[in-house]
Amino acid sequence: MTTFSELGLAPDILRALDEMGYATPTPIQEQVIPLALQGGDILGAAQTGTGKTAAFALPLIQRLLPFANNGTSPAKHPIRALILTPTRELAIQVEEAVQAYTKHVPLRSLVVYGGVNINTQIPILKTGVEILVATPGRLLDHVQNKTLMLTQVNTLVLDEADRMLDMGFMPDLKRIVALLPTQRVNMMFSATFPEEIRKLADSILNNPTFIEVARNETAVTVTQVVHPVHHERKRQLLAHLIKSRDLRQVLVFTGTKLGCNRLANELNKAGIHADAIHGDKTQQERIKALDAFKAGTIRVLVATDVAARGIDIEALPYVVNYDLPHNAEDYVHRIGRTGRAGALGEAISLVSESETRYLRDIEKLIGSTIEPTIVPGFEPGAADVPAFQSRPPRADRPERSSDRPATEHRAHRAKSAASRDALFDAPYEPSSTVPPVESTPALVRPGPKRQVAALFRSPVKSDSAGQ
Repeated sequence: MTTFSELGLAPDILRALDEMGYATPTPIQEQVIPLALQGGDILGAAQTGTGKTAAFALPLIQRLLPFANNGTSPAKHPIRALILTPTRELAIQVEEAVQAYTKHVPLRSLVVYGGVNINTQIPILKTGVEILVATPGRLLDHVQNKTLMLTQVNTLVLDEADRMLDMGFMPDLKRIVALLPTQRVNMMFSATFPEEIRKLADSILNNPTFIEVARNETAVTVTQVVHPVHHERKRQLLAHLIKSRDLRQVLVFTGTKLGCNRLANELNKAGIHADAIHGDKTQQERIKALDAFKAGTIRVLVATDVAARGIDIEALPYVVNYDLPHNAEDYVHRIGRTGRAGALGEAISLVSESETRYLRDIEKLIGSTIEPTIVPGFEPGAADVPAFQSRPPRADRPERSSDRPATEHRAHRAKSAASRDALFDAPYEPSSTVPPVESTPALVRPGPKRQVAALFRSPVKSDSAGQ
């Protein structure tokens, strides 16, 4: 088994890694670091959780060691390495990693991003930094204000290039690249490679080495669990799991910003300290929530995919898919936030019957089946509604039209119309009563023909193991 000491890294860098508890590189680190130390361009196919930050940061730092000094003049600390990320959260995480890796070397780093006052970043830039981590928009703000210079950059890293494409940063990237020296080392990392990303790579990279590691595989250190549950009981089941198992540092993914806020509020009502981060939150609110989560002062962080992009929490133990993502690759990104650097993690998915098709897509992508586990008392056929909701159980409230299949819905409407017509056609009699409308019992529509879906239609045996 290869160790970091065998990759040719400097003693001061190895010392920092040792203090962080890192001894064995991940596959992408093992492949990228030796090549990057030689100074060649690299195009990496890597997703969240593969260890790509260390893969590009460690050799970048080592290549800057000849420029490191203890001088105080800003002229002795020009920007020599530029790392671009699509989101503020990812930029913060990358710069924190750089700070940890440079603990014992005299290199300065800084992160700049939008959403905060630009004037707070200018004084640090004036003192000089060798490594700058930035989001494209804020970097161009500084360029326009002439608060930084990029003329001595010798290394460029584009992290999560496909995400930059999704967020519309291609014009900004082209402007930034045009400001850099032509003689430089380039590294680009992306989880996917659509045509525009390939064109961007062709325009920036010089005869790159292509490295691809486990693009659609999940880490063996992550235990994946599926709990089938009625969609109306998800909140109650989540609260039960957290309380009964005393789970701490739980990152929960929801599909919408509204659902994110609502779930965090409901968990707080249930006595579980939680907070939410999503696109409508300010940068200060996001940082505050993330810092509290890292410090353990809040137990659960509820997030949407966009807001959680780039979240890197050391030894994060639990990820919960409260809503299964519609895109199977997003599932791999989500659960990749746990089980990192050899640590153990658990990915829990709460799956309702309507989500079984997404689960099939996920299993097809990762090439394995996730066996369902019923939580006692939360069998998916149970019709009772969680205590979080104020409305009565389905059996005790009037049937809604949405509970019926389309054919019965039409039949019910026809009967209702006939009864109404009969009422208005009949002569008025004060003592007469309206004939009752016969209700039609709701039917359960057949679900997908697979194991998990079948759990919603037939009795099952509860597996209480691990509860």
